[in-house]
Amino acid sequence: MCLAQATSAPKSMALRSVMKSLGRDMQTTTGAISKEDWVLVAEIAQKIARHAEPPLSERKLILDWLGSDSELFEHLDEHTHEVARAMRQAAESGDGPEVIENFARLQSSCLACHQRFRKAFVEHFYAENR
Repeated sequence: MCLAQATSAPKSMALRSVMKSLGRDMQTTTGAISKEDWVLVAEIAQKIARHAEPPLSERKLILDWLGSDSELFEHLDEHTHEVARAMRQAAESGDGPEVIENFARLQSSCLACHQRFRKAFVEHFYAENR
């Protein structure tokens, strides 16, 4: 039995709240891009780049569960921060095509992480019969 299986996860993990907030931010960004509201895009991009993290105890629980995949998880998270910063810079300069290119990169980064980890994460930490 691995450490993560021996350690019980909280009923509702802070990471879920972080992801919901990021989802709302992504939706807001889509609307702001469609209106060419670069000020709002820059504001939200900065918020995404500096998104909240779960508490240290929860991060440790997640990284222990990820094991050797923790490096990939952290790489994808850092890539998300970098692309959000690039999107903010593009928005601040009013470069719509660059904003859109970086937003697409941001979505791809999110999707890569979700496809690799979300299903197993939900099954592991939120399964009713563990």
